[in-house]
Amino acid sequence: MSTAVATDVAERLRSAQRAARQIGLLDDAAKAALLRGIADEIVAQTPAIIEANASDLARGDDDGISSGLRDRLLLDAARVASLADAVRAVAELPDPVGRVLEQRELANGVRLQKVTVPFGVVASIYEARPNVTVDITALALRSGNAVALRGGSAAQATNAALIAAMRAALEAAGVDPGGIQSVDDLGRDGARALMRARGLVDVLVPRGSAQLIETVVTESTVPVIETGAGVVHIVLDETAPLEWARDIVVNAKAQRPSVCNAVETVLVVRSAADRLIPAVSDALIDAGVTIHGDAEVQRRVPQAVAATDDDWATEHMSLDLSMRVVDDLDDAIDHIRRYSTMHTESIITADDANAERFLAEVDAAVVMANASTRFTDGGEFGFGAEVGISTQKLHARGPMGLPELTSTKWLARGAGQTRA
Repeated sequence: MSTAVATDVAERLRSAQRAARQIGLLDDAAKAALLRGIADEIVAQTPAIIEANASDLARGDDDGISSGLRDRLLLDAARVASLADAVRAVAELPDPVGRVLEQRELANGVRLQKVTVPFGVVASIYEARPNVTVDITALALRSGNAVALRGGSAAQATNAALIAAMRAALEAAGVDPGGIQSVDDLGRDGARALMRARGLVDVLVPRGSAQLIETVVTESTVPVIETGAGVVHIVLDETAPLEWARDIVVNAKAQRPSVCNAVETVLVVRSAADRLIPAVSDALIDAGVTIHGDAEVQRRVPQAVAATDDDWATEHMSLDLSMRVVDDLDDAIDHIRRYSTMHTESIITADDANAERFLAEVDAAVVMANASTRFTDGGEFGFGAEVGISTQKLHARGPMGLPELTSTKWLARGAGQTRA
């Protein structure tokens, strides 16, 4: 990393810090209005955004990017409108800043309050996800923070167009546009400088592949909230209703296979294998899914390809799904403990005891019974948008919305008291 890049990143982050002081003092109405202005500007700039996105897509096609990555990168008019709608939804959420979490009066009369406050500068490093550019910016601003972004070379033109629109909205509202910073133009050296900008970045949230997240976690000197890859499982037990099993598995895999909450492995309890595997597999195959099956699955599904040991630990992010027959619920839970990335796990069952046992014993950010894993999403959870799905256990876990972008401080109000 060159000294020039490190200096450039530091200057941008100091600009973000200055803007954060202004943004952090905006009241609820001002922040909501600011986000509505951003949404309007994104819509107004739709042609420019789509044009920029087309150049990124063309370059990606030349570079042979995967279908999953291309889907995440693609913006059309409907997706741009959805980005703006997500910003408007965040604008309508309750202000997370200034909430009184705890209060008391000491014996000497000093009054204490624990209140929520912005972090200051929230940074994110992510891959080919223009929606993240908008979502994280909206959440950061709504919670009184400035934001610093590294969105990756694959989406560089798209991100630049989105950031230009959002900065224009800040300027029109009389808010320092330095509150939105990007280091995309500085390449990997810019990302490294962002990861090491201790004292300038208050928290860094990576989103993307397991490799990217691991790199950020291991190389950063700034505080990191770890989001995780999604090796997501669905268990079909002996009581699973066939219609539920079929519909939920197909939805969880095929609705949008490139996202982190898509199912990657289906575990079928042996006593239900003959009843469930043919019908569920037929529906998956009809949806274009390639099944990677163990010997038991292959025996029942001639179209299945042989699963390898690596398949059980793979986040396919495509229309590929691993399927295995397990002896019982114990075996299924053991498999999940071995291969889970602690993102989302689900069981399909008509047995309440099995459902409650699964919910209690499986360790993941989100554990479900009789529901599609695709519901693990900030928008679906009512957060408007999300910073990411945190798979760690400190500060935040699961879909991260506005409250997770605040910290706390204690306020003490006295009348001349001194400590004896």
